[in-house]
Amino acid sequence: MIKAILVFNNHGKPRMSKFYQYFNEDMQQQIIKETFQLVSKRDDNVCNFLEGGSLIGGSDYKLIYRHYATLYFVFCVDSSESELGILDLIQVFVETLDKCFENVCELDLIFHVDKVHYILNELVMGGMVLETNMTEILTRIEDQNKLEKQEAGLAAAPARAVSAVKNMNIPQQIKDMKLPDLPQAIKDLKF
Repeated sequence: MIKAILVFNNHGKPRMSKFYQYFNEDMQQQIIKETFQLVSKRDDNVCNFLEGGSLIGGSDYKLIYRHYATLYFVFCVDSSESELGILDLIQVFVETLDKCFENVCELDLIFHVDKVHYILNELVMGGMVLETNMTEILTRIEDQNKLEKQEAGLAAAPARAVSAVKNMNIPQQIKDMKLPDLPQAIKDLKF
């Protein structure tokens, strides 16, 4: 089972974190810091697996990571997960981000955090891997984007209605209205 997914830059600033086991906020920050210290001091030519830090679960857990440009993608998993399977999952996650953001960079993770979490939720939910087929994931993301565009159209409807009313020139229309002569209309009423 996946215990946490962390993405941080070369300086240890977290850019995304998702914990599938409860930790209070202070503990989460300590886990991110400890994980960064463990991962960042390793050379790029060494194995991408290591024992989890003392805070994340020690030797019962593994940290599986990939370092891309300025970002570390780290999955904290228990012993039941396959290291190579998780490395493949990281690759699918990064390639999906790359297709969605057209050359994903650190700023995309910062400014589109909701979309990044949506993509991650298509891959992993509750610590369990849901989908690894990138085509299927991209189809779901396109469906979500269509829904967002439709909702944006509905959300804009009140603004369009106000704009239409403003363009109607109501004061002039009131002046142009033909009203019956009131004294004659009162006489025509039969009591």
